[in-house]
Amino acid sequence: MFVGHLAVALSAKKIEPQVPLAATMSATFGLDLLWPLFLLLGVESARVDPGNTAFTHLAFDSYPWSHSLVMAVGWAALATFGGKALFGRWRAGVVLGAIVLSHWFLDFITHRPDLPVWPRGPQVGLGLWHSVPATIFVEGSLLVAGLAVYLKVSAARNRVGQGALVALILVTGLIWISQPWSPPPPSATAVALGTLVLWLLPPWARWIEQHRSLKRAT
Repeated sequence: MFVGHLAVALSAKKIEPQVPLAATMSATFGLDLLWPLFLLLGVESARVDPGNTAFTHLAFDSYPWSHSLVMAVGWAALATFGGKALFGRWRAGVVLGAIVLSHWFLDFITHRPDLPVWPRGPQVGLGLWHSVPATIFVEGSLLVAGLAVYLKVSAARNRVGQGALVALILVTGLIWISQPWSPPPPSATAVALGTLVLWLLPPWARWIEQHRSLKRAT
């Protein structure tokens, strides 16, 4: 899943308005921020496999340290304590931890049975990616809902605040929806290097919120 994770980061603003979008963005994509690093270090592995599912050309052979359920719980706990330390409230930490953990459950919906429950444990996944129309409907609906929630609690102060958000949605949406029709990548290493672009999302989110304000509760 991709834009579904973005939807979680956006909608979290309703639950904990004082936590910056950059923090919720880091939390929702946290496992995917770790994955290319582990892949490049040789700790985890993937390969190009056209037709692995209808939506992606990748086979995720081994990614227990970034994407197993047990490790996701561990990363979520780290985010919880980190959020408490950064923002001084357990509520903020718990929200960030829950966002990190949500990544695994959303991936569980889309992935074929390749998500480990624990390192070297059983692998699970509902396989939504086997259907392009269903994937577009489910993820697209999540993105629309998440954006709607964010717009209810946040307003642009200027054109940058509006344009930067629109650009984020367009760029991530294009990357996501073009996957089934894109040619297979040359290698898993190329995918890992390309995925490092996700590290730009938190500073992009920070830039957006520098030009937006919270709406007053009515």
